[in-house]
Amino acid sequence: MQCFIYKSKKKQELYLYVLKKDDFSMVPETLYQTIGEPVFVMDLELAPERKLARESTKIVLQNLAKKGYHLQLPPTTVPGPNNYQ
Repeated sequence: MQCFIYKSKKKQELYLYVLKKDDFSMVPETLYQTIGEPVFVMDLELAPERKLARESTKIVLQNLAKKGYHLQLPPTTVPGPNNYQ
């Protein structure tokens, strides 16, 4: 499945995957407003066996098929035992 990836101008490390380049018609208006004007990053051919750095390919493909977009949120930092002083 071909997809197009955009980054948010407002939120660092937030990415939006869509099925058609520059087509945000499936993205809810409130979400689009939160993201701000998306900046094109790259296009990508997704297949179940392809690994992504931060996302489950299976979930991305499911969201694209079901909703027409996928939102990749910034990573969260959870304090671990080595993070305490």
